[in-house]
Amino acid sequence: MIFLGRIKTILVKRVTKQLVKEHKDEFSEDYNKNKEVVGKYANIESPKIRNVIAGYAARLVKQSKEDKQKRSINKEDLSKFY
Repeated sequence: MIFLGRIKTILVKRVTKQLVKEHKDEFSEDYNKNKEVVGKYANIESPKIRNVIAGYAARLVKQSKEDKQKRSINKEDLSKFY
């Protein structure tokens, strides 16, 4: 099943990855807990941006637990088209 989601800005991705890297043990898959952690460690005035960061952090934690590998394109696959 394919889920189409919202595209995250570079700011959101950069801040979220930095927070998760520095405080990995405090983030979880729970969105509400992540909102509190983001509020604790980041000075973000906008509630909307804080919520987006908390949701993206939950996604990153979930992906790291599943060891989901990033999609990549093999050069062999490209050679078929070029």
